[in-house]
Amino acid sequence: METYADLVAAEDVLLFVNAAITSTAQREFRSDAHEQRMSLDFLHEYVRVNYRELYAATLALDINDHNAARIIQRLLVTAGEADPGQKRAEGRLIAARLAVLPPQRVYRIFAELRRAKVNNRRTRAIVRDWLAGRRDPAFDAVKYRAGLKTAVRHAHLPVADELGDFLFAPRARTRYTHALLETRRRARYEQGALYELPYTVAEGFAARHGIPRAVFLERIAPRMTRLEQLRLQESARTHKAAVDTDLTRMPLTRLASYVLSLDLDVRAGRRAELTGALRAAARRIAGPYAGTWGRVAAVLDDSFSAYGSGQKRRRPLAVALACHFLLAELAGSYVPLWTSGRADALLVHPYGHTPLGMRILDALDHAPERLVIVSDGWDNAPPGLAGEVLRVWRTRLDPQRRTHVVHLNPVYDADSFDVRRLAPSVPTAGVRDAGDLPALVELAQFAEGRTGLAELRAYLDEKVKIFTGNAT
Repeated sequence: METYADLVAAEDVLLFVNAAITSTAQREFRSDAHEQRMSLDFLHEYVRVNYRELYAATLALDINDHNAARIIQRLLVTAGEADPGQKRAEGRLIAARLAVLPPQRVYRIFAELRRAKVNNRRTRAIVRDWLAGRRDPAFDAVKYRAGLKTAVRHAHLPVADELGDFLFAPRARTRYTHALLETRRRARYEQGALYELPYTVAEGFAARHGIPRAVFLERIAPRMTRLEQLRLQESARTHKAAVDTDLTRMPLTRLASYVLSLDLDVRAGRRAELTGALRAAARRIAGPYAGTWGRVAAVLDDSFSAYGSGQKRRRPLAVALACHFLLAELAGSYVPLWTSGRADALLVHPYGHTPLGMRILDALDHAPERLVIVSDGWDNAPPGLAGEVLRVWRTRLDPQRRTHVVHLNPVYDADSFDVRRLAPSVPTAGVRDAGDLPALVELAQFAEGRTGLAELRAYLDEKVKIFTGNAT
């Protein structure tokens, strides 16, 4: 029999997981960055102190990179509070998570550890092993020079002669045998050499040499990553530079953000291209599960609050748009309902109130097997109708749960230390990336209160086993 403490623990961990998925301590529509940061800091400290093993295990879930970095840093800073078994388990999880984090974020973690004066043997081993796993140290020396210097100094690591000179005595050599290091040296004097460098490094040299932006973008395009190409699409169009980008290869939620950044007339003019790219990205995520979800209805929030904030511009709406295209692939039959009443998903934009209750009624009229609600949970037209509709539906009309209802919320509510919920009877999970939708629907079962700490521990143990096994 589970105790009351077990139920509280399960609820606390789920609370933290929702926060770690959605919040990046940046301003949201209804709370500023300071409120977000204070709320998130409290949750990290509370869960780390009370449930350290479960806190570390969340590294195996689809939490965002910001919170993964904070968990790693806090575990290493407080290593003295862990027993040997916990340290071994944490070490495997930290190594596995560092392997999938963007390199620039990992180097920031190492810099934070140096500022915190955390330099024990375990930390030095983690830094050493991560750097040893990098495919090309010279590439890191060129692209992440300051971060690499900080890491090798902090961990007291030996550096090969040529690489060491490049990092710590760059003018000591007139030539380098490594091609990339030599290219970086020549780029200070030769314009042609900078086009063989990574985009972020070459950009500074282009400004130093006074190269026109259009010329630079066209010639450096082959050196850009997919996300750099996507981010610079409109800059290239403004400068009339030919930068070919295969949108069909882009991540779904990032692509949705790009689409929403375009003017409505531009979206309409490029309808076939943009719709085809979004569908292709959604098909990649759906994979073998395409068409297996039966009858699906979705209520998607495109009210004014879906704008987000200046720091997270249109992020909630981008998540809703990406979920729309993914659900269309997963479903056997699909009915999308936007809160604004619009029927053209490609032209959605943040506007108006949030009549979630009315749209949920419309969705239930279609007798779906699954109802997915993607919203920040602020039901205000009229207030509270959505919760009452869902309560009556679950208790009076569908107590057998023939329709599986789940609420996915892309916005962290700093005041409640959680994502805002619509009704106690409906599971709610935080969502930041539409690609995580299938896993989040699975995780949401724990938020219904029908499963407790034992099931949650088993679920996390399985996730940890898969995550660390894949990393190995």
